[in-house]
Amino acid sequence: MNQLLEQIKNCKECELHLQCGANPIVQASSKSKIVIIGQAPARITHNTGVSWNDISGNNLRTWLGIDKQTFYDAEKVALMPMGFCYPGTGKNGDFPPRKECAPLWHNKLLVQMPELKLIVLVGQFAQKYYLSSVVKPTLTETVQNFETYLPRYFPLPHPSPRNNIWQAKNPWFSTKVLPELQKQILQTIN
Repeated sequence: MNQLLEQIKNCKECELHLQCGANPIVQASSKSKIVIIGQAPARITHNTGVSWNDISGNNLRTWLGIDKQTFYDAEKVALMPMGFCYPGTGKNGDFPPRKECAPLWHNKLLVQMPELKLIVLVGQFAQKYYLSSVVKPTLTETVQNFETYLPRYFPLPHPSPRNNIWQAKNPWFSTKVLPELQKQILQTIN
């Protein structure tokens, strides 16, 4: 695993397409029990080298019901985005994750995690990639039908504050999805 993580951290596969250059961000261990697959690092993550090091990360940890110490313990939680590097910013926010990373690295990482029990899919990019033929037409429907994907996958919206409106329109997320998510996380890491 250490050799693979080193290869990923030295990857320059799509560097020419990255505004800020390559800086692959990943956290994993052969003992990881949960993998959180998000979109791509934000600028703050690119600058600090720490995944989910922002308000979205705080929201995600609250949703999961775990503290920072547990979240950043690679033996419990692996953090593996769809795109390992910050993709840059356009007129409407950050660009989507680069498409090279997931096919190049994900399977290599996942096979080295024999204790893996749960994959949390944060956002549409991860859900479309991993749930492909069984993903629902919208993120809302996919998240609403989370039980369909258990015990292997747990789909979530992105925890960005921009999604507060979505959460307000979908109160079932807080009352039905989050309690089950926290139950699954607790059962998996203990």
